Amino acid sequence: MRDAARRLAERDIRPVLERHDRDRPLPKDVFLDLFARVARLGLLAPRLPEAAGGSGIGMLDYGIMFEQIPPAISMSLLSQDGCIARIYAEGTPEQRERLLPDLVAGRKIGCTGSTEPDAGSDPRAIRTRVRREGDTLVLNGTKMWITNVSLCDIMIVTCVDAVRGNSRDCIVKVVVERDQSPFESRQIDAIGLRQGLLGEAVFENCRVPVRNLIDSPEGGTKVLKTTWLVNRALVGLQAVHLAQKALDAALEYAGVRKQFGKVIAAHQLVQKNLSDIATAVEASRLLCYRALSIIDQGRPAEGATAMAKRFAQMACQEALWQAMNVFGAMGLAREARIEELYRDVRMLAIPDGTNEILALIHGRELTGIEAFRGVAQTA
Repeated sequence: MRDAARRLAERDIRPVLERHDRDRPLPKDVFLDLFARVARLGLLAPRLPEAAGGSGIGMLDYGIMFEQIPPAISMSLLSQDGCIARIYAEGTPEQRERLLPDLVAGRKIGCTGSTEPDAGSDPRAIRTRVRREGDTLVLNGTKMWITNVSLCDIMIVTCVDAVRGNSRDCIVKVVVERDQSPFESRQIDAIGLRQGLLGEAVFENCRVPVRNLIDSPEGGTKVLKTTWLVNRALVGLQAVHLAQKALDAALEYAGVRKQFGKVIAAHQLVQKNLSDIATAVEASRLLCYRALSIIDQGRPAEGATAMAKRFAQMACQEALWQAMNVFGAMGLAREARIEELYRDVRMLAIPDGTNEILALIHGRELTGIEAFRGVAQTA
């Protein structure tokens, strides 16, 4: 599985990335073509059973393949997969039958909008509102830092049911099909993953058919949290992918670059740097694999996934810094492409839980006490 995913990346994805501007998002037709290729390997809907059109594989198996895909693309795959998994888990049979086939096959691009300007790690701060007018839902609010939103066809919007008030139990989801319910969106110009899709959406009296309401009995947050568990380990593996690329490049450069009459690979401190980079990559990879294995076993995984993602992002960011040092002045030049990897890995500290929030999630599991409220966690 790993080798098949690696061949897919080298044959079908990297050449596309190389042909296009490294500082601009790929066009929609290119993303759809890549999605269709990835779908044939079963990587668009791994969490769906085969009977529903998915690949039905374990999350550890998925992670092993996911790690091989360049993060500018795999971040969009993660958003697509999350959208698919949430519709399957909470949608009605009619919604599944109508919406999932095009998403699973890669014919349409999907995403989920939860984060807002004032609501990230705290879903209770969501301000986007939905109200009902006859057979129509009217949506108002802003979502940002959403992968795929600038080009998406389908978006799951997490919002508050304005009819029932502002309590946590009033959180619902609405599926917005862009061709039927147009809304404004724009790309966010970020430091890294610049060929990917990261943006914001604005809903101003956006009218959506009432059949697109996902009114989960759990209030709309349970499935979000469940998908976040997998996502955290996968984002950690994106950091591993970037650091592994940097390690490979640093090893090659150290074998040809000469200083003081010998290749720099023969210098003690360079060998130490390379050893530190390799250790960070391997430790991060194994922590992420362990977290996905725990999920496959059906065991509680909040602490394991929080630890894996936080460690992998921080360790691999430091590893990339060390790789830039191995390159010396060339590490600062765009020509070497190491600085691009460093900018990309910096993007991974935020999605699916900031490092600070992840530390509190892990700490809560270790102590049994919620840091915000100072009370014992209930069973």
